[in-house]
Amino acid sequence: MRSITTLDLQYAHRFYGFKGEAQYLHGHTGVLTIEVEDSVEPGVNMVFPCNEIQKTAWSVLKNFDHALVLRQDDPLLPAILKVYEEQGIRDGAPNNQMKGPAFKTELATAYPDCRLVVTKETMTVEGMIKIVYDLLKDKLNIAKITFTSGVNAASQEYEPANKIDRCPLCGIALNENGVCPKCGYKKQ
Repeated sequence: MRSITTLDLQYAHRFYGFKGEAQYLHGHTGVLTIEVEDSVEPGVNMVFPCNEIQKTAWSVLKNFDHALVLRQDDPLLPAILKVYEEQGIRDGAPNNQMKGPAFKTELATAYPDCRLVVTKETMTVEGMIKIVYDLLKDKLNIAKITFTSGVNAASQEYEPANKIDRCPLCGIALNENGVCPKCGYKKQ
């Protein structure tokens, strides 16, 4: 069985090195759909609560929301960081409250204080799916990710292989100590 959740993201980027309009910095709204597969937990009669999938995904992916996403070799990157430095916002602003933890993977690096994500590849819908899977593959039993941005869309299916211990009372993942962070249930 699968649980499905969606997240809306607004971000700005450009396709560095492309011809035409795509080479200019422009804003997008994207819809990310994550399908998680597992057995139905008898205590709660669900695979994985959608709101918990969303919380888990959002904890990392909120770094993309209202962020600037640039490829690491984009010549705009140093200029933008210089402007952020000159304006005193490179290390964040007090009203920048919606940020996730900084991360650095092979595919992307998040600078939450700057509302900036730097990617290895051009930010296409396919590229976003790769990044999202890389960030969440150990946290969720992902079966499929779909990302739609404007008229562009892509999907990728995965073979779920994680065994995630879940709470029999509320269905969410137990922490490393076997305790439910939501209701306090402790695995025997």
